[in-house]
Amino acid sequence: MIRQLTVTVSFVLCIAGSVIGVGVFGGTPIAEAAGGALSADATYLAPASPAFSIWSVIYAGLGAYTIYQWLPAQRSSVRQRRLGWLVAASLLLNAAWILSVQAGSIPLSVVVIAALLVVLALIFKRCARTRPDNWLGAVVVDGTLGLYLGWVCVAICANIASALTSGGFDGFGLDPVVWAGAVLAAAAAVGVGLALYGRGRLAPAASLAWGLSWIAVSRVNGELLSTETAVMAAVAAAVVVIATVGARVAEVRRS
Repeated sequence: MIRQLTVTVSFVLCIAGSVIGVGVFGGTPIAEAAGGALSADATYLAPASPAFSIWSVIYAGLGAYTIYQWLPAQRSSVRQRRLGWLVAASLLLNAAWILSVQAGSIPLSVVVIAALLVVLALIFKRCARTRPDNWLGAVVVDGTLGLYLGWVCVAICANIASALTSGGFDGFGLDPVVWAGAVLAAAAAVGVGLALYGRGRLAPAASLAWGLSWIAVSRVNGELLSTETAVMAAVAAAVVVIATVGARVAEVRRS
């Protein structure tokens, strides 16, 4: 019960932080905080604004997870015991990230989102090693946490790029497009790794490809234009999707 209560309180704090982050109570929206360091046109790796609508789906899923873990069968579930504390940690780190950005500390936000990514990676590893109890658990637990992980993989790229740019990093004289291409290639590699390790789990690939696609859109429709970056982001998204579908088909055939 302590675990269940901790997850619930952490979810409430996470939602409160999110509400503050979007400026509902008159605060500064995330895109405008820290001098606009995380706006859609701040760096070559910043997704277009509509990309962030995925948070509505993730938060709804996290709310469903919070309710799901209260079901009688889940109270003593070994799977929930392995996941619950990590989920609570991810929720608190989410709120901490928002507060760090609101405080104008982009370097601190990088540290926080890196910790969040580590926690979500551990969650993914534990999910991949165990089977959901039922179809509802597959959607609410694996689906939600998979989307969460995939999106944070994109978000950390944009966050680090913002921190470096706002800190005056000049890329050692290399064209920013080169750096963007290297990061996008790394993101695609992570997506392929998740596809292989998770044997074709769709949720992480969906949110990762979503974020990469909106980076492409931002580079052809925003103020910071770069056709080369847009093409590379689109290719990275396609690689993630193809790898995941291939891993999924292979798993179905194996089963």
